[in-house]
Amino acid sequence: MVRADVHIVDRGRMTLDYNHLVDGAIMNSSSDPNPDLVRKEIPVFAMVIDHPEATILMDTGSHPDAGNGHWRDWLYDGSHHYDAHEHRLDEDIAETGFDIDDIDAVFMTHLHLDHAGGLYHFDGTDVPIYVHEQELKYAWYSACRDDGDVGYVRGDFDLDLNWTPLHREVETHFEDFEFRHLPGHTPGFTGGVLHTENHGTIIIAGDLIYLDENYQHDEPLGAHFLDSRYDWLESLRTVKELERRHDAEIIYGHDLEQFEALGDGYV
Repeated sequence: MVRADVHIVDRGRMTLDYNHLVDGAIMNSSSDPNPDLVRKEIPVFAMVIDHPEATILMDTGSHPDAGNGHWRDWLYDGSHHYDAHEHRLDEDIAETGFDIDDIDAVFMTHLHLDHAGGLYHFDGTDVPIYVHEQELKYAWYSACRDDGDVGYVRGDFDLDLNWTPLHREVETHFEDFEFRHLPGHTPGFTGGVLHTENHGTIIIAGDLIYLDENYQHDEPLGAHFLDSRYDWLESLRTVKELERRHDAEIIYGHDLEQFEALGDGYV
């Protein structure tokens, strides 16, 4: 185990239809044929991991111009990151006491628009961008075709980046920090398992688990947010087994209550 801290980088707030976050969260019935739909406010955040071998950024949040043409209008209307324009990655990182120039490596759980929008800060640099090869391929496929996942924005990653693809189910590039392939939300989704002396084991589950309901009640994400329900359930079982084995803490992807309880993170 290593002495390492995890700093939370607040990247703003989105609102989404509750049915995207929990499959069938609001359904009609004969007694209530027209239930009111609900939009949930969720956090968008990144993490700076202060590891003895490197300062590692996990994910980058949304592009600040998300609502100003960087995202398609209908996409911004549905996935409403209403304060994206108030959040630049370099400024948000500075709030944690780090500078963006301190970042030695970036680990992308996946390349959806609310995670890859700050990659432009690393355009033309030699900072390695770790991402699973399946994610990289699927993101490009989706961004270039009409039959892919609409959650990818080509402008987020069509850049001069030092891509460092992950190929195996588990890879360790920094001591006691595993990059673990957890497909389901996207084909190449990858979580992090960090074994620390000072905080125990921390599992960064990210968007495999948006909300506590997904994890505690095995409630999958909505159909539009799932690449594979079967893979999602298998990855969920993997995370639960890792939690049991290591008595681990788990960081969800977008649970506002947990996010507020995390505060500055594990520091």
